[in-house]
Amino acid sequence: MLRFLPPAAAAATGILVGSAMVATRFVIDQTAPASLAFLRYLIGVCCLLPAVLLSERVRFARRDLAPIALLGITQFGILIALLNYALQFIPSARAALIFATLPLLTMLLATALGHERLTAEKTLGVLMTILGVGFALGEKAVQRGGATQEWVGELAVFASALCGAVCSVFYRPYLRKYPTLQVSGFAMLASVGFLAVLAAGEGFFGAFPRFTAGGWLAVVFIGVNSGIGYYLWLWALNHTTPTKVTVFLALSPITAAVLGAAFLAERLSTMSLLGLACVALGLWLAHRHGPASASECGAQGGGPLGNGSSPLDR
Repeated sequence: MLRFLPPAAAAATGILVGSAMVATRFVIDQTAPASLAFLRYLIGVCCLLPAVLLSERVRFARRDLAPIALLGITQFGILIALLNYALQFIPSARAALIFATLPLLTMLLATALGHERLTAEKTLGVLMTILGVGFALGEKAVQRGGATQEWVGELAVFASALCGAVCSVFYRPYLRKYPTLQVSGFAMLASVGFLAVLAAGEGFFGAFPRFTAGGWLAVVFIGVNSGIGYYLWLWALNHTTPTKVTVFLALSPITAAVLGAAFLAERLSTMSLLGLACVALGLWLAHRHGPASASECGAQGGGPLGNGSSPLDR
């Protein structure tokens, strides 16, 4: 039973990301993008902080501080900034479809570095999830926008997906060396510092944020969602291969479509249901042979939940 925990954690992350997308669409017109991202991850850090303080103190080697901080800044700062920039040029549906290549990029990078073995079934599974996302988004994913240089937006989204793939692979040595909770907290804290600079440029610190009551609930939901989701994401990366974790991001647009239909009166088409079926088939193919071996995923010792000493790791 415990061998299914890493896929379950990755699946939960994909669903949490999708639900955060819907909440973001609800509140984004009440603030600026960087300011919302700053609040989001500040709340996420606050959610992780009690568990970090209650856990055994971990001292990071000085040479590891900058790489872990850079991974956090890349994943939460640069990646989001590239996505926001891209949306000035291309529709959000096409951006989501391009971003869905993240598992494919992760698989190729992890294979090139010798972290994973490239198999036909895993490759087909990843491609099926991308196809499923395409079906779920429908014709919106390929319709042309109004910008004259759409290739700039497409390139920015691809660079954003590449950032996600790089982070998914290069977290590995630090997750082997330190407990997941402490890595999560420190990386997210570094991203908050980076996002604070961007938020300041939007005038965030000039006045107290003005949200409606529903807007504040959405912001808190997104922040808590981010703290829990990021921890689960890194925990899953520590116990299976990067591809088998990132492939579950295909659940994000599916979740967003379902919740958008339920709460935002958005239409759920037959193509969306076909997309869900393709994503489910792709996930099954990518995980058909069960969890990766210990040598492949590099999981920590001390049992299937690793050797971290925090309450969340037990």
